[in-house]
Amino acid sequence: MANKALATRQRMRHRVEPSQQAPRHYVARPAQKNHPAATRLIPSTVSKISALLTGFHSPSSTTGTPMFETSAASDKPDYDLLNKQLASILDGERALMTNAAQFSALIFNSISDLNWAGFYFCTEAKTATQEKPCDLLLGAFQGKVACVRIPLGRGVCGSAAQERKTFLVPDVHAFPGHIACDSASNSEIVIPVIKDGKLYGVLDIDSPRLARFSSDDQTGLETMLASFIAATDFSALPSI
Repeated sequence: MANKALATRQRMRHRVEPSQQAPRHYVARPAQKNHPAATRLIPSTVSKISALLTGFHSPSSTTGTPMFETSAASDKPDYDLLNKQLASILDGERALMTNAAQFSALIFNSISDLNWAGFYFCTEAKTATQEKPCDLLLGAFQGKVACVRIPLGRGVCGSAAQERKTFLVPDVHAFPGHIACDSASNSEIVIPVIKDGKLYGVLDIDSPRLARFSSDDQTGLETMLASFIAATDFSALPSI
């Protein structure tokens, strides 16, 4: 018994606590090329990571590719390319507000130095006269909150609508009767929306930069607006 107790005490004396033990080092082994688990899990993991990085999935595709790729905002945009992109975006849809929203977004994100781009459409005037039977009511747009209703003949938008022609204004502060919806706006281009000889509204684009819009911009935007008009149904709107 004495020998047995002595042996027990000696074992306890040399016992090492877990905290005193040397740390274990693990070496990661490369996955075996043909290992079933590697074959099953790796493609799945890569697919999930790719989906997170992409951040966008087309409803009609599982590839993670955006439905529409548009050019970066440019000071001198390629209007021919933009017009082709617009035709693709509007293809198969004729709803007015849907197409106006898409058009506004395309313009706003493709042309540099803009602070507002969108539409005003004809609506019954609050005080109608034979010369001014309608007002311009805010439609689809991109930018800050804007003036809601503009009478015909007032400001750049009302003047473009009343005279049925494009107004390219290098300095809006020098324009008689300018309506300052956004104090940041310094130049503006307004193009009337006319279909089959009837006025339905205006396309209004503002910039914080003086003399932002050129004759090339006017030609390109008028061409794009014509494509929008041809692809869109305006039957629900009043017109003059």
